[in-house]
Amino acid sequence: MHLDVIYQDEYIVVINKPSGLLVHRSLIDKHETQFAMQMLRDQIEQHVFPVHRLDRPTSGVLVFALSSDIARKLGEQFSQQTISKTYLAIVRGFAPQEGVIDYALKEKLDKIADKMAKQDKPAQSAQTYFTRLDTFELPYEVSKYPTARYSLVKLMPKTGRKHQLRRHLAHINHPIIGDTTHGDGKHNRFLRETFGLQQLALTCKSMEIKHPVSSEDLFLQSPLDSQIMSLLKQWQMSTSKLNELENL
Repeated sequence: MHLDVIYQDEYIVVINKPSGLLVHRSLIDKHETQFAMQMLRDQIEQHVFPVHRLDRPTSGVLVFALSSDIARKLGEQFSQQTISKTYLAIVRGFAPQEGVIDYALKEKLDKIADKMAKQDKPAQSAQTYFTRLDTFELPYEVSKYPTARYSLVKLMPKTGRKHQLRRHLAHINHPIIGDTTHGDGKHNRFLRETFGLQQLALTCKSMEIKHPVSSEDLFLQSPLDSQIMSLLKQWQMSTSKLNELENL
């Protein structure tokens, strides 16, 4: 697999991570053999340092530093929540036009990877802003309703808690399609069998950071996820609207 590099200079490199690819080795997936970190290192023949994470099923903008010092500087921007991130997701149902999900999240610990972590942490504050971009109503009876309804939403997380977007959308009863942990199994199966969606319908479309050396604003943008685009095309989204999504 050749990783799509969307920005690179002597200090940082940014890729468009495909869905299903781990960022780095994990105790949870001991048998996995492909990781974005090692693949990128081999591709550019240079050591890379991850400065943030994307869940394995989430695609989109992923930033690496090319030195430990730059990784530290970028990490401070993430920890201080000064970075702007924009995600796109397809969710079940007709979501509200816009709003903010302000719902504290208790960290979910893995029995293997987090066995040394403190087990009784209090819930951490978490905020996600969202805007509904479009709605779709399909003539299929998936559950108890005669039609299947979905929304395309833009998500702008203020905080970066583990699985925040997936848990927040499930909290407001509009789970992200393809989410096998927090989502709707009937709709996941329907979209997989009828429209060929084989992944989580969530992608980090763009990110704004300050360059760690020059301090200039960098707008990092990935192409629209191919499976999400395929689904929207099958649902007859216009070419003009698809083009607008590319510029988010």
